[in-house]
Amino acid sequence: MQKQVIEFGGEPVGIVIPDQDRLKFIAVKFHVIDLDEQRFNSPDEVKVAIRDLVRARNQAPTALA
Repeated sequence: MQKQVIEFGGEPVGIVIPDQDRLKFIAVKFHVIDLDEQRFNSPDEVKVAIRDLVRARNQAPTALA
């Protein structure tokens, strides 16, 4: 497998590259940086992790100043 672009919501957010018999995610957008350099078994697994991360951030309470 070669590198593959990962899109979320129609926007490229990173790539996966083969690494240690898995796929390493390289983030190119700040809102997915928490997943940068994590390893996954498939591109679909990366997309699920991105969805879960974005969902958790959207549901987190915001601090009021």
